[in-house]
Amino acid sequence: MPPTNEVDVEAGRLAPVRRVFSRPINDVSRALRAASYPLRGIWYFLRRPEFYPLFAGRLLPLSIISFLVYVLLFTFTFPLQLAFLAIFHGWAGAIINTTILVLGEGLVIIQALFEGFFVDEARVDVFDATLIDKGYLDLLVRQRVIFLDAPNPVKMLGKPTRRAEYQPWSLVQIVEMIFFLPLNLIPVVGVPAFIMITGTRLGKLSHHRWFTLKGMTKKEIKRELNLRSWEYVWFGTVAMVLNLIPILSFFFLLTSAAGAALWVAKIQDETRPVPEPPLTPAEHIARMRAGMGLTGPQDNMEAYHDDEV
Repeated sequence: MPPTNEVDVEAGRLAPVRRVFSRPINDVSRALRAASYPLRGIWYFLRRPEFYPLFAGRLLPLSIISFLVYVLLFTFTFPLQLAFLAIFHGWAGAIINTTILVLGEGLVIIQALFEGFFVDEARVDVFDATLIDKGYLDLLVRQRVIFLDAPNPVKMLGKPTRRAEYQPWSLVQIVEMIFFLPLNLIPVVGVPAFIMITGTRLGKLSHHRWFTLKGMTKKEIKRELNLRSWEYVWFGTVAMVLNLIPILSFFFLLTSAAGAALWVAKIQDETRPVPEPPLTPAEHIARMRAGMGLTGPQDNMEAYHDDEV
């Protein structure tokens, strides 16, 4: 075993090397962790049948409509755009770029027609129910009616008592997508650039509901966005790729909302001032009922159904 001073000398020599590699390793780790949450949301959603009515009741019909939109686009616009791009990219590159281009065009149409008006309420419910399931019911009690005696987090959700948005419908976002669509015409780098640029905004909007629940000011929101700007790029990029999948895009909107809530729960866990042992659902409900001054069932609260518009 080398003497202590030799070990110290060797550690001193390796310190600069560690500093050089620690930053990129940390950046890659943060990116992979953030990018995993939309995928974790899929697995989380699929393992919870109580979430299924949120999709089947409203978004399944819209998925059929979106299928028809893509059928029309691929039938009438795909051949012309493919022939044009083949002049510059060759047939192999043109097929890839044209496919992404048409999927992007379909996404713009679907977002403009349906997403902001029909999908957002379901995403709020998925996000809120996931927070309840992860032990953060306290974030919601001042924002919506909660049925504490309900059998699962979805049925616990009552009517929002304040304006509830998963993310605000934004004309700017749609115009931005249209503006950046021509990036898909650029060989090799155009498609990844389009997905990452549009995905970055999508990632930053993924925690809009959390910021609202926390009652953050614009200054506090800006600080949170800057703190995790790198992570939002990768969360949004993966979510954007899922949004471009025809027919299933509405389903992935819900699973990405679940993933965003799982990420919020992780952040909340890491920032708790005093770590607490996990509570069972019954213990958590009992604590919440005591804190809200409730001793009996919430019979006076009006039931809320997701099919209400």
